[in-house]
Amino acid sequence: MSNKNIEYTTVSEVAGPLMIVEKIKDVAFNEVVKIKTVDGEERTGQVLEAYLDKAVVQVFEGTKGLETKLTSARFIGETMKLGLSKDMLGRVFDGTGNPIDNIPAIIPDERRDINGNPMNPYAREYPSEFIQTGISTIDGLNTLVRGQKLPIFSGSGLPHNQLAAQIARQAKVLGKKETFAVVFCAMGITSEEANLFIKDFENTGALERTTMFLNLADDPTIERIILPRMALTCAEYLAFDIGMQVLVILTDMTNYAEALREIAAAREEVPGRRGYPGYMYTDLAMIYERAGRIRGKKGSITQIPMLTMPDDDITHPIPDLTGYITEGQIVLNRPLHKKDIYPPIAVLPCLSRLMDRGIGKDRTREDHSGVANQLYAAYSEGCDLRDLVAIVGEDALSERDSKFLKFADLFEEKFVRQGDHENRDITETLSIGWDLFSILPKAELKKIDEKYIEMFHPENKKDLGKNKDE
Repeated sequence: MSNKNIEYTTVSEVAGPLMIVEKIKDVAFNEVVKIKTVDGEERTGQVLEAYLDKAVVQVFEGTKGLETKLTSARFIGETMKLGLSKDMLGRVFDGTGNPIDNIPAIIPDERRDINGNPMNPYAREYPSEFIQTGISTIDGLNTLVRGQKLPIFSGSGLPHNQLAAQIARQAKVLGKKETFAVVFCAMGITSEEANLFIKDFENTGALERTTMFLNLADDPTIERIILPRMALTCAEYLAFDIGMQVLVILTDMTNYAEALREIAAAREEVPGRRGYPGYMYTDLAMIYERAGRIRGKKGSITQIPMLTMPDDDITHPIPDLTGYITEGQIVLNRPLHKKDIYPPIAVLPCLSRLMDRGIGKDRTREDHSGVANQLYAAYSEGCDLRDLVAIVGEDALSERDSKFLKFADLFEEKFVRQGDHENRDITETLSIGWDLFSILPKAELKKIDEKYIEMFHPENKKDLGKNKDE
């Protein structure tokens, strides 16, 4: 009889999400385990550690109700795989890859290991094409480029889920007739949040091009370890086999890291910073580095991981390591949220390292780079003046400084603030920027080429209108 048909009844210990099976043979790391309880219920597990005669198994549905003497385990001889098909678009799956939308399961074209295959660095193509999210602070100042990984750092209670849904609804590739898809992966969210996402996507028609993977707050924590890997396996199939442009939104990576820490504690590993395992950097990199473009392949994977910073601390290990691996960050700001500004994106600490590759003539517009640099510089000066005003009062400012102070306020009101269903194209975003520049003297627009000031400045357009009338 094949070893893979043996049901072991030698479970010796259950601790947290882990189960130890002894007196085994021919068991490998990451192998899938079928577990049968005393009531006949079947659960799924995965081998975390394999020794000559013992295996440590993580149980995805949790270990509640498992009795060591009455529980059996069968090692099936393969790693965890996900059935893949183009029919996954418009569907909603749970943390183990089973559909939860009351529609029959898909008939897969093939099944693939959820851990994926490393992308050959030589075959990677440099990200260089603009993705429009419809959000001015991202499109105008921290442009998302196809194949990039650009995380969003948030805080508890800030509207990052609302922003995630808006990006999923509005994101598109400009200039080419290409099929765009969204893979939306949510870890540790509440049932209310999950229902809001599903209804929002259904009502706006975005669900047709979206595949959702959901792990709820009351679902087993251990599922959060495999969920992003399932989502990315689906994204790789849609991108590199079907040829689609895929945007992957992962929320909330903090819940993923907490699950990682929980497993490490159950295994009694030596903890690293703040109790997180020392290999967390490697683990996160294995997820984030599955984004990109492959030379000769039509499709691409762009990633937006979202995470809540504990205590709004950007130096916390999760955002800190994420920042090292990814190509920039979008930071949500609590003071802006208190002003009732949505989305509360703090422009100054934000960065998109690949922005220059995705903007300019034939991509967005020729004045984009100068407008972005000037907006950033003027807003930065206005924020510095706010601190000065708190000490010396507004009356002590010069006329020039008063204009920059006014610019900072209007920048937040006109450029940063927009509705959660307001979809601005890049031309509208740049036009808002030029309207704001009319507050400042032309001589202060030092970051923009003179020819673009002549072309796009509102005053010049007025003068042009007068000349025509004359």
